[in-house]
Amino acid sequence: MNAFIVLTIIVHMIASVGLIVFILLHSGKGTGLSSMLGAALPTTSTGTGIIEKNLDRITIGLSIVFTITLLILMVGYAPSV
Repeated sequence: MNAFIVLTIIVHMIASVGLIVFILLHSGKGTGLSSMLGAALPTTSTGTGIIEKNLDRITIGLSIVFTITLLILMVGYAPSV
């Protein structure tokens, strides 16, 4: 197996676990990490709004990495039979 494919598989696994974690951290109707950490802060300029934006950015970045590594593995990985 190629070293590039092994590295791609490792990055893909990290991205998939990261996606699971960060999707579960998102709030759903007033619950989640953002309301837990920023419950005492207003949502206008600080608090849950900033936390939600950062969670969104990290989740989008991880999903892009996941998609790119998925496409690389689809093209380059051929398991030996």
